Amino acid sequence: MDDFCHQIYSQVHQIPVGKISTYGDIAKFAGFPGYARQVGRLLSNLPQDSRLPWHRVINSQGKISLVDDGKARQMEALRNEGILISEQGKINLKHYRWDGFLNKKKPDKQRSSGLVF
Repeated sequence: MDDFCHQIYSQVHQIPVGKISTYGDIAKFAGFPGYARQVGRLLSNLPQDSRLPWHRVINSQGKISLVDDGKARQMEALRNEGILISEQGKINLKHYRWDGFLNKKKPDKQRSSGLVF
């Protein structure tokens, strides 16, 4: 597995139950800003029985990008985690978006050492 795949899978694995992230956020958190489409492509190639919580990753408009059975599976998985999806198929990013930190203190904005926390 190359570094890109490893970093993306690592970020997706960290998304907590009941939270979502966007393809672009995952790319950015993994150190690959601007690679949202590649994240989507990578996740779309996961086997159906994958234990990675791929369903917690949506597009930047707060919608599910999949169609047909994939969309139905993702919606069901998200609803099972308590995430509300509007009749228009949107998820409230302000409410459910994961900030990339898992039980860690967010870095101070005043300290900008370039370190990744």
